[in-house]
Amino acid sequence: MNRILKEVLEHAESWPLEDQQELAEYAREIEARRTGVYTMSDDERAAVANGLAEADRGEFVSDEIIAEADKRHKG
Repeated sequence: MNRILKEVLEHAESWPLEDQQELAEYAREIEARRTGVYTMSDDERAAVANGLAEADRGEFVSDEIIAEADKRHKG
């Protein structure tokens, strides 16, 4: 490991957990760009599982809400 990376990681050990998680997210994005493979965080994995469970239960956003969102984004 090069000196710069080693120093950053040593400092990061004293950072608040939220900042450490942010650094880990940046590292995942860099790794994904380099390898073409993105590894989800635990929070992302839980959000996907929750969304799939909602879909399995038939819980979808109404067509009216989607139409309203489309109007706002089209200008």
